[in-house]
Amino acid sequence: MSANHPLVTMKGRKDGLVLVMDDSCAYHDLLHELKEKLTVNANLYKNGPVISVKVQAGNRYLSESQRDELKKMIHAFDYLKVDEIQSNVMTFEEFSKKKTQEKIVPIARIIRSGQTLSVEGDLLLIGDVNPGGIVSATGNIYIFGALRGIALAGSGSDGKHAVICASVMSPTQLKIGQVISRAESGPVEEMNENQKLECAYLDESVGKIVIDRMHSVLKKHDFSFALEKM
Repeated sequence: MSANHPLVTMKGRKDGLVLVMDDSCAYHDLLHELKEKLTVNANLYKNGPVISVKVQAGNRYLSESQRDELKKMIHAFDYLKVDEIQSNVMTFEEFSKKKTQEKIVPIARIIRSGQTLSVEGDLLLIGDVNPGGIVSATGNIYIFGALRGIALAGSGSDGKHAVICASVMSPTQLKIGQVISRAESGPVEEMNENQKLECAYLDESVGKIVIDRMHSVLKKHDFSFALEKM
């Protein structure tokens, strides 16, 4: 441990453990202190449930081998499971991929039965998705029309935060990230003057995809990140 300040700070939260890493020290010193602290605190957690761990590396770039090494060290303690490793630094290739996934792709057409439309980034579709039609995006999906087919959003790295919005929300299947929701059989709603824009999102508290009126969703959740690009 550094004489001036800790190289690893452990923060316990209700959703797990956060490890904040110093981003100015030597990498091997960081690993040494991390192992030391995990060992010292092992008895506090080993008899409880598995704990989700988030690693915050700050302005330190971590290669794939270094990320694997961190995971291996943390997973050596059976009660810990790495959920995410965050770093403010990325390679040019990672930056380019992120920019591609954040772009909005506007398309005006009808997706008919048997047709599939897939895009990198957010999909802004002006038109309907008929039963048997499929739309997918690595980001969010916005449909100014009726969604009566299948919509798959969030196939990118952080897919669980994606949303699916439609003027008429009557899908046969929705998928956000790795979570799938199938519609119950019933009459298909037709658009009318009272129709409200609806939004599907992943409610992590219940582990299911929930559909609600757009204005209600905005009151309950901070989805400004998804809408400010529109």
